[in-house]
Amino acid sequence: MKCPKCGSTNVTVNVIQQTKLVDKHHGIIWWVCIGWYWIPIKWLFLTVPALIVKIFIPKRQKIKQKTKSVCICQNCGHNWRA
Repeated sequence: MKCPKCGSTNVTVNVIQQTKLVDKHHGIIWWVCIGWYWIPIKWLFLTVPALIVKIFIPKRQKIKQKTKSVCICQNCGHNWRA
């Protein structure tokens, strides 16, 4: 493999793993079938319990992981995706 900047063949390839915490949301089908009437009813008739749930139950979150390989030239320090 050659560096596109300097033309050197002294290149190493590293695998980098990126981790991201993402909030989990309801999908469009849930909103079309259930959410459009459930959320207003919940807040109109169950305001106090709904507030307690919002305060004490944490958000649903999931971890998203991506891996990508990056080439790094050892002579000039240029890096690019493999």
